[in-house]
Amino acid sequence: MIEAPEARYLCEQLTETVVGKRITDVFIQFSPHKFAWFNGNSDEFAEWLVGKRINGAQSQGGMVEITIEDKVLVLTDGVNLRYLTPGTKLPAKHQLLIAFEDESCLIASVRMYGGLMCYDKNAATGMLSEYYRIAKSKPQVMTDAFSKKYFLGLINEEGAQKKSAKAFLATEQTIPGLGNGVLQDILYHAHIHPKKKIATLTDKEKENLFYQVKETMDDIYRQGGRSTESDLFGANGKYVACLSKDTAGKACPRCGETIVKENYLGGSIYYCRGCQILE
Repeated sequence: MIEAPEARYLCEQLTETVVGKRITDVFIQFSPHKFAWFNGNSDEFAEWLVGKRINGAQSQGGMVEITIEDKVLVLTDGVNLRYLTPGTKLPAKHQLLIAFEDESCLIASVRMYGGLMCYDKNAATGMLSEYYRIAKSKPQVMTDAFSKKYFLGLINEEGAQKKSAKAFLATEQTIPGLGNGVLQDILYHAHIHPKKKIATLTDKEKENLFYQVKETMDDIYRQGGRSTESDLFGANGKYVACLSKDTAGKACPRCGETIVKENYLGGSIYYCRGCQILE
């Protein structure tokens, strides 16, 4: 699943590649996917978009938002997006194809699940619209608006105190675009156990956590995303996670203790037994 750094990187690539191109065809559900969610049918998407030009792209949390004249196309974090040059063989399976007048195209395919939604500008309605609106309404984690003051306001709220570090950072869209995929390394760099309660963190730990959120996200972005994710042209990112299924059971390069994997809050957590102590 892409998160904020990958979404930002994809949008920059889209800006360089497809802005200004005119859409000639739109196809939906060429290969049906049970968990590909649309807010309209194929006829509506084609009617809304054909003949219009791409105006821009920007990330909203872990989502990609593409402006197409009076419409906005939103692809959620479970959608793979590829740009294919003219003459490139099309993949056998895809859920959305947008063809351009120069015979290039954008292909969107859903992994486990994902939303592909098209709205009038500033009028998002239907399935997943609330998820999109929340992400759009909050300061984006990789911008100056997501400041230390803003973060400390979030972490010091009364409702956050009983939450664990993982629950605070990566659930309920507290920080859109920050999910389980980048959470592990953020907490590793901050020396905080994923299950540690927010109420037990010192002021210094909270400030350090803010800096690790910003620095880890920026590092992932600068390296073109995580090595488990791919960009608009199918190239994998160069950021290799410190904690993942590949490092579980191995020695921590920082202290030599074992890296542990556990199930927690509906997903996996990874932590170093020596660096991230749960007191």
